[in-house]
Amino acid sequence: MNREQLEGIPTRYWHWLDDGRIQCDLCPRYCKLKEGQRGLCFVRGRQDDQIVLTTYGRSSGFCVDPIEKKPLNHFLPGTSVLSFGTAGCNLACKFCQNWDMSKSRQMDTLADSASPEEIAIAAERLGAKSVAFTYNDPVIFHEYAIDIADACHERGVNAVAVSAGYVCPEPRAEFYARMDAANIDLKAFTERFYKKLTGSQLGPVLDTIRYLYQETDVWFELTTLLIPGENDSDAEISNMVEWVLNNVGDRVPMHFTAFHPDFKMMDYPHTPPETLSRARRIAREAGIRYAYTGNTFDKDGQSTYCHSCGARVIGRDWYQLSEWHLDDSGHCLSCGTRCAGVFAGKPGNWGRRRAPVWLAAEPGQR
Repeated sequence: MNREQLEGIPTRYWHWLDDGRIQCDLCPRYCKLKEGQRGLCFVRGRQDDQIVLTTYGRSSGFCVDPIEKKPLNHFLPGTSVLSFGTAGCNLACKFCQNWDMSKSRQMDTLADSASPEEIAIAAERLGAKSVAFTYNDPVIFHEYAIDIADACHERGVNAVAVSAGYVCPEPRAEFYARMDAANIDLKAFTERFYKKLTGSQLGPVLDTIRYLYQETDVWFELTTLLIPGENDSDAEISNMVEWVLNNVGDRVPMHFTAFHPDFKMMDYPHTPPETLSRARRIAREAGIRYAYTGNTFDKDGQSTYCHSCGARVIGRDWYQLSEWHLDDSGHCLSCGTRCAGVFAGKPGNWGRRRAPVWLAAEPGQR
């Protein structure tokens, strides 16, 4: 790896090795670096005998999205969220669908910039109920995400993490202490898949999911992108569902989403809609209360049903809410059973819009 001059803010999850290298302790990759080297994530590197974060205050762009796009179906439904990412990633997914940002090795990908306070102020001004760290994994911009979450909470704005959950225990605890909601990308349920297609391990991800359930009040949901021939068998889906039921219970929503050919897996077919429906059926029949399909047209598979009486309590058409049959605290209007999630009165009405925004300056003024 070529050495280069880095510029960044100091971080604290690292330690010296006997051979003079420094080991980054943020995620289970444990990158071991000489002066001037970067970790696999590319945004954390060794400078002046410490590990620094090079993307603090910089973003690949901001966009106001529906919260359902994260996807989070049970966290303030219908509301908008100010979404952004940076560059780089600590996984090496061959199927990455945001590869232009997560796999970037060019800092000019970071086209916008904003301080934590500016992001919180922008979210409040735009009427967004939450700020989401997404597009690439927020684990790698740990310090920036935490400062943003703190600034958001001062203004009554929620913090949402969309993550693969590949993080070490100590930084994980500090990170999720600041989060209100999360979507964890449970990419598959075999070590073979994780090693072959993501260059990582399944075990630490499962540890993060258990941690969120056992040790935090963070509302979280799980997403699995089903790739034909790789992680879409009945046996693997059943094993995954069984693990979820045994470790985090039946209230955690599971999203099964469609793969489209991208990045280094252009030769794979799209996920058939029937595969998503089959996965959803396996989950529901096993006892998962809330199972969804995504990246496809499927009103039934994207709607929420009361687990007690079976009534449709939230209708969805893609990210647009079409029906709402819950009271202000989330109880089914048909039978009174509480729907699991975070509800705050009436649903939002943001719909399926996406609205790119510039925080540093308008594109023509930069």
